[in-house]
Amino acid sequence: MSDTTYLKSLLKAHADFPKKGIVFLDIFPLLRDPLAFETLITHFVHHLTSKTIPNSASKKIDVVVGLDARGFLLGPIIALRLGAAFVPVRKQGKLPGQCVTAKYEKEYGSDSFEMQADAIQPGQTVVVVDDLIATGGSAKAAGELVAKLGGNVIEYLFIIELMFLKAADKLDAPLYSIVQSDD
Repeated sequence: MSDTTYLKSLLKAHADFPKKGIVFLDIFPLLRDPLAFETLITHFVHHLTSKTIPNSASKKIDVVVGLDARGFLLGPIIALRLGAAFVPVRKQGKLPGQCVTAKYEKEYGSDSFEMQADAIQPGQTVVVVDDLIATGGSAKAAGELVAKLGGNVIEYLFIIELMFLKAADKLDAPLYSIVQSDD
């Protein structure tokens, strides 16, 4: 069984969550299984080291940005394995110090993200990671924050991509997902 098939087999669907009409794919079974969690992280790192980094102009990743909150579960581990910094993107008002802000539309409302103003230096190469991409609003906002600080997003990484929402069309860099869902 391929690692993609293995990881997909462990995802659990929850109908009508967080609201009626939405089918939520739960990643937490992956995190409860040490072999699955290691497979997930290794899959991302292998993709980055065999495809993303060799195809980038800088031949390195300086920063892994994780989106609030599930990106915090993946981002620090990926960053550590790459020898890169980890930078969190949080909902407005949750980070201390001077921050930059970007507003975005979600699949069921609107919100604002922030990043500390000194978190990324001009010219640094960045990958953005989260568990799922639906409409692409939060990922796009993270990319805007990186750009405001002079960084360059070279790829967006997700466990799950909801293909029918065409989020990749909204992003300023390539998107990589392990599981693609048409539901």
